[in-house]
Amino acid sequence: MPEPLTLDQRLLLVLLVVDTVLLAVLELFFLPLRIGVVPLPVTVIVGAVTTPWLVSTTAKLVRPGLSWVPLAVWVVVVFGLGLLGPGGDLVLIQDWRALVLLGASALPGALVLGGGLGQAAGRKPGRG
Repeated sequence: MPEPLTLDQRLLLVLLVVDTVLLAVLELFFLPLRIGVVPLPVTVIVGAVTTPWLVSTTAKLVRPGLSWVPLAVWVVVVFGLGLLGPGGDLVLIQDWRALVLLGASALPGALVLGGGLGQAAGRKPGRG
């Protein structure tokens, strides 16, 4: 059984979760950005960089076993706010940009999560 989190680890986890929520909202609201008639989904790049970074930072600073938290929070915020937005509006646009955002953010985050959990499991004592 893992030891309980210290106060510093708890505060870091809360800060990383707040960052995750803010980034997910930013990515979602600026996804429909256009320059003239050309779609410019720059938040896809933001999500592709920040989601895996949040997962790996949680693994390094808090605990590898809790590195799933930012990814889960990101998915809940994007789907929750995107499908049940403010005033019941559909914020998650229904075109290719939404799929690219989900794939470019959640997939790298899941890959980093799996790699980090695999390394943590390999470091446990008694494993050959």
